Amino acid sequence: MQSPISWYTLALAAFNTLVLFSANQSSQKTLTAEASETGAMDLPQQIRAVPLADRAFDFAGESLPMDNFDVRERLDRELLRNSYYHSNTILLLKRAKRYFPTIEKILAEEEVPEDLKYLCVIESDLSNAVSPAGAKGFWQFMKGTAGDYGLEVNSEVDERFHLEKATRAACRYLKKYREKFGSWTLAAAAYNTGGNRLSKEIQVQRGQSYYDLNLNAETARYVFRIVAMKTILTNPQAFGFDIEEATKYAPFPDYHTIEVKESVANWGDFATKYGTTYRMLKVYNPWLRTASLSNRTKKTYEIRVPKRED
Repeated sequence: MQSPISWYTLALAAFNTLVLFSANQSSQKTLTAEASETGAMDLPQQIRAVPLADRAFDFAGESLPMDNFDVRERLDRELLRNSYYHSNTILLLKRAKRYFPTIEKILAEEEVPEDLKYLCVIESDLSNAVSPAGAKGFWQFMKGTAGDYGLEVNSEVDERFHLEKATRAACRYLKKYREKFGSWTLAAAAYNTGGNRLSKEIQVQRGQSYYDLNLNAETARYVFRIVAMKTILTNPQAFGFDIEEATKYAPFPDYHTIEVKESVANWGDFATKYGTTYRMLKVYNPWLRTASLSNRTKKTYEIRVPKRED
C-alpha cells in the first residue's frame, strides 16, 4: 500500500505549476508583441468547413448527384484536404500558369472537355513525376501504354516526359474510354484503374454510373479529387489562396527549334554550340534522358533551345 501524499508535497507541486504557467504566459505575450512589431503575424488563418449546401458541381459537363449524402461527404473530404494542403495547392496555382495554356490548347484541338486537364493535376501535380510503379510524366503513362499510343520510350528518349506529345496521347486514351463507357466520369475512372477492371466492377455490381460503384480506395476518390482541384484552382481566393500573379511561374521564355537527324555524341557540346547549357537543354527537353543520342534509325527530333539574351 502506497504512503499518502503529504499536504506539503501537494502545495509545492501547485506552486511550481503556477510559476511555470506565469512564465509561459509572459513568454507568449513577449513573442506576440515581437511578432506584431515585425509583421510575422500577417498570415491569420480561418479554419472553416466548405459550404456544400445548394451548390452544384460537375466534371466535363456531367453533374455530380449532390442530393446523395455519400457523394457530398466524399467530395467534402477532397475539398477539405486540398483547401488546407497549403504548400502543394500554392505550387499547383503557380505551375498552372505555365502549363495549362499548352494543355488547354491541345485538349481543344483534340475535341475533349477542358476539365480533363485536372487529371494531370491529380496524376502528377503538374510535374514530370515518376511513380513507384513506373508511371511517368504529367499524365503518368506506364511504358506499355505509352508505346500503344505512339510515345517513344527507350534508354535515351522517353516521350512520356514530352508534355505536348503525352497530352495528345492522353486525349486519345480518354476518348477511347469515353466511347466504351459512355461518360467522361467513367472514362476518368478507367484512366486510373484500367478499362478491364472497371468493366468487371460495372458488370458485377450492376452499376449505372461512377457514383453507384464501390471501387478500390484510389479510384473511389479519383473523380472527387479532380472536382475538388477544379473547384479550388478555378476560384482560389474563395479558399483563401491569394497568390500574386507575379509570383506564378510564367511560360518558358522563347526558344528556337533545332532539327536533329543524326546522332549526338554529347548534349553538353550541343548546348554550348547553340549558346545554352546542358541544364537548360534538359529543362526545355525533359524527354532527353541521357547525355547522348545514338539515333540509329535517323529519326528527326525537334530540340528546343532557349534564345540567347542580347
